[in-house]
Amino acid sequence: MPAPGENLKINGERLWDSLMEMAKIGPGIAGGNNRQTLTDDDAEGRALFQKWCEEAGMTMGVDQMGTMFARREGTDPAALPVYVGSHLDTQPTGGKYDGVLGVLGGLEIIRSLNDLGIKTKHPIVVTNWTNEEGTRFAPAMLASGVFAGIHSQDWAYEREDAEGKNFGDELVRIGWKGEEAVGARKMHAFFELHIEQGPILEAEGKDIGVVTHGQGLSWTEVTITGKESHTGSTPMPMRRNAGLAMARVLELVDEIALSHAPDAVGAAGHIDVYPNSRNVIPGKVVFTVDFRSPDLAMIQDMEQRLIDGGNKICDDMGMAIEFEKVGGFDPVEFDEGCVTAVRNAADRLGYSHRDIISGAGHDACWINRVAPTAMVMCPCVDGLSHNEAEEISPEWAAAGANVLFHAVVETAEIVE
Repeated sequence: MPAPGENLKINGERLWDSLMEMAKIGPGIAGGNNRQTLTDDDAEGRALFQKWCEEAGMTMGVDQMGTMFARREGTDPAALPVYVGSHLDTQPTGGKYDGVLGVLGGLEIIRSLNDLGIKTKHPIVVTNWTNEEGTRFAPAMLASGVFAGIHSQDWAYEREDAEGKNFGDELVRIGWKGEEAVGARKMHAFFELHIEQGPILEAEGKDIGVVTHGQGLSWTEVTITGKESHTGSTPMPMRRNAGLAMARVLELVDEIALSHAPDAVGAAGHIDVYPNSRNVIPGKVVFTVDFRSPDLAMIQDMEQRLIDGGNKICDDMGMAIEFEKVGGFDPVEFDEGCVTAVRNAADRLGYSHRDIISGAGHDACWINRVAPTAMVMCPCVDGLSHNEAEEISPEWAAAGANVLFHAVVETAEIVE
């Protein structure tokens, strides 16, 4: 199939203006955004996206999970569409680019094709997946997970937020529950542009990350039970300090992950200590260990070493320990053809690039199960994301969107 000419570029200023305009909806308190899924601000952001899509001549479809699909027709009615997109929802203290760049970068592809008078054989569909972040309604990548058959729709509707409101009711409340069956759409391919959310591209001075794999993830909830007692009057040898046992297990987690460096990471981000009182030795701790690697065997090794090592630590200290796997997914290998299209686009446009593994989960990781999929990444300052200080440059945004443009349009096939 013919490749787009290297002179074909998106309008970087228009893309940046769109990012800044969307960022006005659901502003955070420190320069970022708080546009959590299925809130009134999410509804407002969706409406603005729909307005822009319709102005670009696209038609909007919405499925029963609220995912938005804006379609630009191709010349062949029988050709499967090329999908592109990401998500518009944010963390409570989120940045202006995480997810949003991928959605508005997809919109910019359509605007630029219109400007240039280019037609494609395959339709192109720009997508806003519902509840990628998973902050308000766990788990993350919820709508794409239902689309790919990972979760049932009924189960997704029953997810509750911290106030006990469920996903299904809130979707109806904000007016974005569509009629279309989830997962009914067939895709020729799917591409997602995203900020790296890590420091590698910036540190190495690379313009583009060609994402070849997504890390697998394992969440194990660990409960250690000791004995609550007075911090002042309990002799040291007679203590059963669950907090101390946890500290030793967390040191083990670090050792396990480092033993597989640089291809694995591990830590505990969620920790509860009971009774969490200044003068009571902890009698129980509950924490979740997060292991990630692009190698499934490596994840399984880390899980087993956590169990074996944790049992020994607690046996030696006279405490009980329990393990429950509470989440995770296997590593992802993206489609070779789509990855090659991204790499070739970066070469054609003269951008420096490197292959990279996504350390975070993305909608593309689930869609990869039902369609050929690839991702494009651009740098972000200091690798910072899920933080209101998240920042990218207009040049990085344009470079990522240009590579996305070329990969999507080549796959959708220009009609001469």
